[in-house]
Amino acid sequence: MAVSIHNLIAALNPGLYCDPSVREEVKKLVKEEGYLKAADKAKPLDITYMDLIDIQYKSAVSASGIKAPVEKHTLIYENINEGAEASYFWVIDKLNDIGFRKVDKLVDNFVSSPGSGHFSEQGAKAGRMQDEGGKWLGAANQIVKSILNILYDLKEFEIRLQLYEQHNSKDQFTKEGAMISLKQVWMDTVDIKRGNTSLKSLAFSQQGAFVTLIDSFMTVKNEEHADKIDLNDRVKRLLKQKIAEYNLWVKESERELRKRYEVEKTYLKSQINVIQLYARWAKPYLKAARALEQSATPSAALVTTFNTSLLELTVLAESGYDPADDVSNGELPKLFKKAKTRKYAAVVIVEFKFRSVPERTQQGYGFKGKAEITFTTYGLSDEELKILREEIAKDDVLDVMKVIEGATTESLGTLRDDITKYLGNVPGISKEEKKEEKKEEESNPFKALASFFKTEKKEENKESPKPGEIKKDSDTEKILRSQAIIDARKRGYLLYDLYKKSHKMSSLPNHA
Repeated sequence: MAVSIHNLIAALNPGLYCDPSVREEVKKLVKEEGYLKAADKAKPLDITYMDLIDIQYKSAVSASGIKAPVEKHTLIYENINEGAEASYFWVIDKLNDIGFRKVDKLVDNFVSSPGSGHFSEQGAKAGRMQDEGGKWLGAANQIVKSILNILYDLKEFEIRLQLYEQHNSKDQFTKEGAMISLKQVWMDTVDIKRGNTSLKSLAFSQQGAFVTLIDSFMTVKNEEHADKIDLNDRVKRLLKQKIAEYNLWVKESERELRKRYEVEKTYLKSQINVIQLYARWAKPYLKAARALEQSATPSAALVTTFNTSLLELTVLAESGYDPADDVSNGELPKLFKKAKTRKYAAVVIVEFKFRSVPERTQQGYGFKGKAEITFTTYGLSDEELKILREEIAKDDVLDVMKVIEGATTESLGTLRDDITKYLGNVPGISKEEKKEEKKEEESNPFKALASFFKTEKKEENKESPKPGEIKKDSDTEKILRSQAIIDARKRGYLLYDLYKKSHKMSSLPNHA
């Protein structure tokens, strides 16, 4: 992700987590341009000291956590005895052990020196993934062109079928207009193939014997009607023949056209299934190619001919705060147990920065070297966490995914009205989807296509508030947020302290 997670949190709740010097400007940007733009301007609040031993003797109602909302601990050491993998997985496992219910990886970047073997191997892997993804992307583009042609044919069929429907209308004026149009089509596409014996050839012949033939043909409705018109017998016989052929053509051509119309709609549906399949095949290659891109922040440590790699990893962990626990131990009054408030969570963000010398092993590469690990804590509402994840997903839209989405989802989305018109309510593309549609991607091919390049959202299906519309905490909610902040501080410090002890580092007294 390009935006800093701390800047984004400051933009989500500038009143609590943003530096006062830019607070008002950030609030304005949130309303006008959204959270991501505001995050570029936001400045995270400096950390504030809090004695976790002394805080136990203060009343929770005083909301001490609001006065010191951010805590940060940083470890910098030479990671010689174990690789970066061991440090990372130790933290992930310990987060689960100390009660964090959800752990998400937000950042996973790396960059290697161009002269290193690691650079060459990763570049070769990325190239293979790009080639495979590009192959299926090209196939998807061809299918989009095919769909455009099918829709064009369907529109042509629809126009023709409207003429047949009007031809069968009970309204005489409508029926006669459709009959004239169909007769013109028959003369231009069917009868003209007869050459010298076609109506147009006979009518425009130099002899002039059949000069009235076309006008008579356009007027006559059936063979009986031809007998009532004042024409010579020769013209009448020819006219009856043409009318009989035309009537047979009208009947048969309508049946065949409707059959082709249905076949084309079936073909359209099959093409949508095919493009869904191509998108499914392309997705893992494109995701892998993007993951293998070297996007970590370069530094002076990255020398071209050195065997060096820089790794950046960021993890967000949350643990729901339950006021019932504080009510039971007497820290909060009983009314907090039944109070209707938003839910809050203790949040710890762990950032890893590794400078390592990749060591080739039989299984791959090992990374040992300098490690910098930062633990930062916050107290956030469930509403803020939901928006935080959505904004991270927006910021982390992969460039390569935009390409294939533009070739598939966006292109077909532009044709949404036409596709819905011919295939009905297509899941994932129609404006109004049936509530009974199945969840499985296989049963909803177009839904699978439309959702391939969007981040999965497991949160409840509620609309997020617009930027700037997050309600301020009530007096009761301020106390709950304060308790969540204090809980986050305790858990964050515990994680930091356990890491130091497990790695045989000196430990500090229990305060921050």
